[in-house]
Amino acid sequence: MNKRTISSLLVFALLLGVLLTLPALPAAASRGEPQAYLFTPTAQPDGRILYRVQAGDTCTGVSLRMGVSIDQLVLLNGIRGECTLIADTDILIATVEPQPTSAGPAPTETALFPSPTPFAGYGEVCVRLFDDLNGNASMEASELSISGGAISLTDQVGQVSETAMSQSEPVCFLELPEGGYSISMGVPDGYNATTRTSYTLNVRAGDQSVLDFGAQLSAAAQPLPPSEGGRSPMMGILGGLVLVIGAALAVYARFIFRKQ
Repeated sequence: MNKRTISSLLVFALLLGVLLTLPALPAAASRGEPQAYLFTPTAQPDGRILYRVQAGDTCTGVSLRMGVSIDQLVLLNGIRGECTLIADTDILIATVEPQPTSAGPAPTETALFPSPTPFAGYGEVCVRLFDDLNGNASMEASELSISGGAISLTDQVGQVSETAMSQSEPVCFLELPEGGYSISMGVPDGYNATTRTSYTLNVRAGDQSVLDFGAQLSAAAQPLPPSEGGRSPMMGILGGLVLVIGAALAVYARFIFRKQ
């Protein structure tokens, strides 16, 4: 062999060994927003069904979420020009026939007493932590829930403070008074969060909200089978053998160069 051939074989063997022994990198996790789903509120006593506009809502988004057409939103709310929405305001999405009150004898008039302030009502918030396998911060059908995450729910006036651990099914907090709430999620050991770990939600009477927080197994704790882009033990052994052969070629080449 001449010097050029030996040098080429040496470089090829070393590069092949390095490539075979490199570990596969896990899917990069993009940190995004937790998913929130808001369900249609119940009808008011007068038959109106109102929707509280959230920050970032558009007429198209509300139309798809509530199952009403944009034309109906415009007509019911007297919107002129381009359909735009203002956050934290109520818009009318439908009307239903109000429940009739039973007729009967007129009540006997009595002295008026101060009446307590009527309570606004309750809402419901459900929280789950899902295994974000592909790191896209969005729960897919094949991604399961993670148990052992620390959930904390508190209201902004200091009257409600609840804690729980995430389960295989969503953890629901029932009969929550109307108002603003802060929900946070502490992911279990060995996981990295792929969404924000805290979220602020405005709860209204009759609303049912679901918050999805995402987490991904950390690189140190995540075994990757060959089907997911990892390397089998046999490939690692083969890479080591190639590196040994490359080292032997290097010694041989050095010996040849000295003799010439």
